[in-house]
Amino acid sequence: MHTNNSLRPSKVIDEEVKWDKSKTIISKTDPAGTILYMNDTFEEASEYNKIELIGEPHNVIRHPDMPKVVFKVLWDNLKQGNNFHAIVKNLTRTGRYYWVITDFDVEKDDNGKITGYTGRRKSLPESVIKKIEPLYKTLLEIEKVKGEKASELYFNSYLQEEVNSSYEDFVVNLFEGETANTKEADKQTPAKESGMIKKGLNWFFFGETNPK
Repeated sequence: MHTNNSLRPSKVIDEEVKWDKSKTIISKTDPAGTILYMNDTFEEASEYNKIELIGEPHNVIRHPDMPKVVFKVLWDNLKQGNNFHAIVKNLTRTGRYYWVITDFDVEKDDNGKITGYTGRRKSLPESVIKKIEPLYKTLLEIEKVKGEKASELYFNSYLQEEVNSSYEDFVVNLFEGETANTKEADKQTPAKESGMIKKGLNWFFFGETNPK
């Protein structure tokens, strides 16, 4: 589905939008990524209203600073039916930006066919942005000079050689410090295994309980 360019801002501004970062941004799409639902916090952060975005492709808010390979990995996983975490810099209606960590849930019918996706987004700690932004900049520079395939090759090599993990585990591990701080506050031992860190990342999203 093609992006409606009339909804895109005429220029990009290097300024973070102000929104209530204690809240969760929620949207639902069909299997093709068409927006079916967005909550009020989505409106606040993106500076788009529901009338503008319902029925539009979700990539209308894709920021030009984002390397395409990240979305390739994201969609490859979602289409395989895998729930997924991703770190994304989004573009607002006025050309400003906001960083989020997104938890994607894949929705299926009784036959296992994918019927849509639900994305829940939380504001990122500044410490996590500082860790991920240099990698995204490098991927984007490679993409601009050598193409998307070269960017993907570097990304895969980076994950294998430097962090020895998948992209999702890499994202989860970026939150290890945040999880450790939470556990320390509860006077518990910091989580070190990937599964435990993922539990901590779920806490970051949902507190002590899962969403309805």
